[in-house]
Amino acid sequence: MSGSVQVVQKLQHQRQEQQQHHYESSYHLSTKSSVSQQAFSALKTTETTSRRQKTVVKTKKGQETVVKTKKGQEVFKLSPLPKRAKRTYLAMDTDKEVIGYVIPVFRANHDVVRGLMESQEEDVTEEGINYVAMRNLFVREAKEAMHVRVEKKTRTTHIRESAERMQLSRTIDEWTEFRKKMNPDSLTHPPEFIIKPRGQTVWEGKNLKLHCTVAGWPKPRIAWYKNNVLIDAKAHPDKYTAESNYNMHSLEIKNCDFLDTAQYRASVLNVKGESSSVATVVVKRFQDGEEAGPLDPKPHGFCPEHGVTFRTTIIDKFEVAFGSEGETLSLGCTVIIYPTVKKYQPDVVWYRNSVPLKPSKWIHTHWSGERATLTLVHLNKEDEGMYTLRVNTKSGFDTYSAYVFVRDSEVEVEGVPVAPLDVRCHDANKDYVVVTWKQPAVEGSSSILGYYIDRCEVGTHHWAQCNDNPVKYARYPVTGLVEGRSYIFRVRAVNMAGVSRSSRVSEAVVAMDPSDRARLRAGPSAPWTGMIKFTEEDPTVGVIPGEPTDVVVTEATKSYVVLAWKPPVQRGHEGVMYYIEKCISGSDTWQRVNTGMPVKSPRFALFDLAEGKAYNFRVRCCNSAGVGEPSVATGETTVADKLDLPSAPGSPVATRNTDTSVVVFWAASKNVVHLVGYYIECSVVGTDVWMPCNNKPVKQTRFVCHGLTTGANYVFRVKAVNAAGYSQSSSSSEAVVVQAAIAIPGKPTGVTLVEAVKDCMVLSWTAPAKNGGADIRGYFVDYRTVKGDVVGKWHEMNHKALTTTTYKAENLKENVFYQFQVRAMNMAGVSKASLPSAALECKEWTITVPGGPIGLHVLEVRDTSAVILWEPPTFNGRTPVNGYYLDLKETSAGEEGWKAAHEKVNKNKYMKVTGLKAGTSYVFRVRAQNLAGVGKPSAVLGPILAQTRPGTKEIYVDVDDDGVISMVFECSEMKEGSQFIWSKNYKAITDTSRLTIVTEKGKSRAIFNSPSLEDLGIFSCVVTNTDGISSSYTLTEEGLKRLLDISYDHKFPVIPFKNQMAMELLEKGRVRFWTQVEKCTSACQVEYVFNDVIVTQGKKYTMNFDKTTGIIEMFMDSLEVTDEGTFTFNLVDGKAKGTTSLVLIGDEFRALQKKSEFERAEWVRKQGPHFVEYLDFTVTEECNVLLKCKIGNVKPETEITWSKDCIEIREDDEDAKKIERKDGELTFNIGKISKNDIGVYEVFLRDERGKDKSKFSMTDAGYQAVMNELFRVIANSSSGIKVVSTEHGIILYSMVTYCHEDVRVNWLHKDAKIAASERVKSGVTGEQLWLKINEPTEKDKGKYTMDIFDGKDGLKRAFELTGQAWQEAFEEFQRLKAAAIAERNRARVIGGLPDVVAIQEGKSLNLTGNVWGEPVPEVSWTKNDKELVSDDRYKLKFEAGKFASITIASVTTADSGKYALLVKNKYGTEAGEFTVSVYNPEEEEEKKG
Repeated sequence: MSGSVQVVQKLQHQRQEQQQHHYESSYHLSTKSSVSQQAFSALKTTETTSRRQKTVVKTKKGQETVVKTKKGQEVFKLSPLPKRAKRTYLAMDTDKEVIGYVIPVFRANHDVVRGLMESQEEDVTEEGINYVAMRNLFVREAKEAMHVRVEKKTRTTHIRESAERMQLSRTIDEWTEFRKKMNPDSLTHPPEFIIKPRGQTVWEGKNLKLHCTVAGWPKPRIAWYKNNVLIDAKAHPDKYTAESNYNMHSLEIKNCDFLDTAQYRASVLNVKGESSSVATVVVKRFQDGEEAGPLDPKPHGFCPEHGVTFRTTIIDKFEVAFGSEGETLSLGCTVIIYPTVKKYQPDVVWYRNSVPLKPSKWIHTHWSGERATLTLVHLNKEDEGMYTLRVNTKSGFDTYSAYVFVRDSEVEVEGVPVAPLDVRCHDANKDYVVVTWKQPAVEGSSSILGYYIDRCEVGTHHWAQCNDNPVKYARYPVTGLVEGRSYIFRVRAVNMAGVSRSSRVSEAVVAMDPSDRARLRAGPSAPWTGMIKFTEEDPTVGVIPGEPTDVVVTEATKSYVVLAWKPPVQRGHEGVMYYIEKCISGSDTWQRVNTGMPVKSPRFALFDLAEGKAYNFRVRCCNSAGVGEPSVATGETTVADKLDLPSAPGSPVATRNTDTSVVVFWAASKNVVHLVGYYIECSVVGTDVWMPCNNKPVKQTRFVCHGLTTGANYVFRVKAVNAAGYSQSSSSSEAVVVQAAIAIPGKPTGVTLVEAVKDCMVLSWTAPAKNGGADIRGYFVDYRTVKGDVVGKWHEMNHKALTTTTYKAENLKENVFYQFQVRAMNMAGVSKASLPSAALECKEWTITVPGGPIGLHVLEVRDTSAVILWEPPTFNGRTPVNGYYLDLKETSAGEEGWKAAHEKVNKNKYMKVTGLKAGTSYVFRVRAQNLAGVGKPSAVLGPILAQTRPGTKEIYVDVDDDGVISMVFECSEMKEGSQFIWSKNYKAITDTSRLTIVTEKGKSRAIFNSPSLEDLGIFSCVVTNTDGISSSYTLTEEGLKRLLDISYDHKFPVIPFKNQMAMELLEKGRVRFWTQVEKCTSACQVEYVFNDVIVTQGKKYTMNFDKTTGIIEMFMDSLEVTDEGTFTFNLVDGKAKGTTSLVLIGDEFRALQKKSEFERAEWVRKQGPHFVEYLDFTVTEECNVLLKCKIGNVKPETEITWSKDCIEIREDDEDAKKIERKDGELTFNIGKISKNDIGVYEVFLRDERGKDKSKFSMTDAGYQAVMNELFRVIANSSSGIKVVSTEHGIILYSMVTYCHEDVRVNWLHKDAKIAASERVKSGVTGEQLWLKINEPTEKDKGKYTMDIFDGKDGLKRAFELTGQAWQEAFEEFQRLKAAAIAERNRARVIGGLPDVVAIQEGKSLNLTGNVWGEPVPEVSWTKNDKELVSDDRYKLKFEAGKFASITIASVTTADSGKYALLVKNKYGTEAGEFTVSVYNPEEEEEKKG
């Protein structure tokens, strides 16, 4: 009985451990990682092996759990975690080494499952770690079973343990059978589809229902997905309705539109699992035309949810943008949604090439509620493309698109290619990945030789090159990856000039098996139910794997061959690796390729194969049990390129588009395989420079090339590209001028009535703002009658186009109202009609003032000015028009904003308005005046924006080399049919006798035939068929005179000299005559003249003319007496002439000749040992005098001799110690100079090349110069004046480094020289210069100056002895003076007293001390510090105030002691001490005896 109780207790204990283990397992379920069965294998292993094993658990914190088997084997498990320990996910082997990562079991509710299924991106690093854990999942138990421990047991113990095991096994079996009967799992099963949803096709606007029937227990729940995005029917009841009744489910889609075309998935799940089924829905649109794309705008529909129809307007749009690599570019639009609904915001989505963009570190999007912004950070060529902003509302959507071009950044080395682009990774496996990229648009100065691929492990910054030799194909298999690690890649191009910059790095990729990657990305099949189920599998340890299947060659080039195969069916839990073998065709010898290391991926790239040879390949599997049988051979594969270069595209056709763009079409390349795209290049006609139009290849055969120069002639060519490389470029297109394509003009505006009579009306209107790129050829006028609110049909009034902006409508009916509209015409067609005029009555005018001027137009619009022109009114009133008034106002201002542009009447039919605000829009009108008054205003002109067009050029005046004066106007926006129209005072020039017009391409020149005062005025030029390009130039009388002067200079030109002729002496006494002209041509000639005689190159003269610098030179070796005169250079350069001269005569010539001879002698002297710097002196800061010189061109054998007063200084002389030589410098240190140093010092240099000497006379002037320099150093070394007080007065002083006896120092008081006296004295003590003021008084206050001679004017140091300085000094003087007086008059003992007195007993002692003091001191005597009183024994006397005496008549031994004479007066006290010793002779003798 007790045994069964123990068994039950053991079972309960085991169940508690299992529950604890289960609790810890559920802790793992809150993570996103996949399931790891290893973490829960202990419980199941215990239940299924209880009949064969007995489990002994010995557990401590931080220790292993040892499970013993019958055979004595030990299986090491990770120890269970303590309750409060932090969970670790690292898996360890028996040596406590980390071997993987324990994948926590997934646990989540249905919402979390849906969230995970919607997320399509996981962290690549965690994905790699998870994969490593799964790979090692089934290998660990086999490794753990390898450790064996042997234990000795007695027979009794063994029998007892066997009995306990049998009893435990029976109990466990009974308990297991009971649990099986009670387990509800026998009733449950995973969900399955009885009826799956079917795909359907419907017309747009119809409703659609998807149905399905599902079985499963517990009752499964269903979720509907559209393109893997969860459908929330409750959030969108107007669009979706989802129903579920008795396992029958349906999804209704209402009012289907094109965007509902998608794949719909029904996902059902319960605790037993998950199942899903997909149905495709296609929504068709019934229409005759081409079906709209997903980004094409659609009509806005009514939104029943908000009860309105949302209308979207996109303004402030971004234009075609250009950026360079590395820059940041922002695109933005302002979006207006009408009507505004509170708390409703549209859905704003950005697209690139019709692909929606997601925010990342490269892409930032922002929606402020009004403005949508897209920011591209650190541009790369991958960012180039068509960008589209789509604004989705409940009523529909609107889009706007523009292209973004990304230019290559500047290359570091000229000629190298630009960086490749679009690096991607494909076919990633355990140790292998295929890297692809796109070739760049620019190859550099030579063709690209190949590419280098670099890799970097995620989390590090170390880049390793994958290939030693550049690969030609834009596709490369990278091998040797470490399984489970993440990598990024980049590519560099190389040509003959060097290596390009690196491309943008690829997305990170994990080296892992694709099937495991899919398993990890698939997510959990069902939410956590609180139960973990495992199934027992047969052990497969020790099984040799089977052979791989389906071995094929996936890629074959001349550089490498790529094999792929399927893993064997029989491979066990341990995992397999592979050996690859090759065999040359025709032989039976198989050679293993990867002998050293088997590969883990079912992919392999073989390199170093012989090009042109055929090979067979096969694969073997291996594991720890051995190597399996080989697979079936692939068959012969020839090592050669299988991918050919694409053929050249067809000839491109370029057509005009805008002022800066051209549309290019071409025929696609034929029979091209794996086309990457096309690159388009352009070149300006006349140059051979080709520039890329796109830096990212495009696949369509139409492309708009932007960023071109307006008016330039371009040709285009196209080349195709695939992985093999570039095709040949197509032939060049026909040349095309970059200008806007011709279109119909805009609408005319401002149709007004300018005159009316009985049966006719005169109309006027304003020409359209845009002429469509061609001149307006005419106008058509339509009319209709108006009776009240009833209008008639439109009728044409003229069948022939009108050439003016006025028209006289005849044959009308009097007193009838009419409306008019006008259409413009150019070579492209007729424009739309203008807005109808107001209803105008045909009635004769009787007014006296003139009508409104007509034909208002504007020219020369600038930031602050514009020129307004007009024509006279057709109706003048009763008298002729005699002037005009111009009014203007800002466009945004009301009618009260009109103001006059001038005060006085303007007689002209034009006016330049100034003072405008840049960037502000204005409108203008003109009023005519006659004698009756001012008429009504004209039709309003505008709005006109006060802004200078980019690239605007002004008329400039040019004077050519022949003196011809002309005005030049250039236009870079010339279009077909554009002309330059010149006018004077804004009237067409008809008199050709004054001006000649010459036009060539985009430049027109108006040449003055004979400039005179008749030509004064305003000259203007207008370019027709453009957007109002015009300019003017005002020629004034002053300007004309200036131009005539310039013209004269050009007719009779003079060569300008930068420098007139000059002369300089060169080495050896050579003379150089030179000049420099500012500019000259290669035809310029020089004539060299001396005294009107032309001289030529020869022995005496040497000439040189450098035409690049304009320097003209003439050299002479020496100047002789006959060279006195004038030297001239005559220059002739075409018709330009120039002359420059230099006169050398008289004293100037002789001085120059002497200097030349000296320079030549100097050159001769320097051929031997010589003095670079002659002997001279210097004074150091320590006031030492040095004689120094520098020597050059000396040799070791050169003899150097010093002398003084013609007496050589020998080596044994005392002065020889003062001589030093260091680095070509000789020094004689005189030290502190004195008159003994006066003399003449000389230095001699001699050797076989020559001799030289240098002399310095330190006598008279020389000595005085040295002394002056010494005085300067002394003066500069002087410190600032300081003050000190003494008992006698005040001393001012300054310190110097050294003071010579001859230095002169003067002191001044209040800038007046101080005369020496008994009270004030000056002098020198050592290095101190001082001024003593005895007994100072208030008169001595003031400024004191020390004037010390410095060899020139003297150096002054000043000190203000006033204020606090005077007070402190004077108080200190008084204190010291009082102390001195006290010291002099103090009472003291001045002599007469001995230190010790020895006297025999019985003798008399008489001592006298000399005393001094004023007043006479008081005197007293003390013995042993006790005062003595004069009595019979001590007689004390003080006589004459000087002598104090003490007398002791008969001394005894009691008189021995320390005596003192004390003297005291008001200044002090002093004591004269002495010692008295009285002795007895007899006692002394006894002591000796």
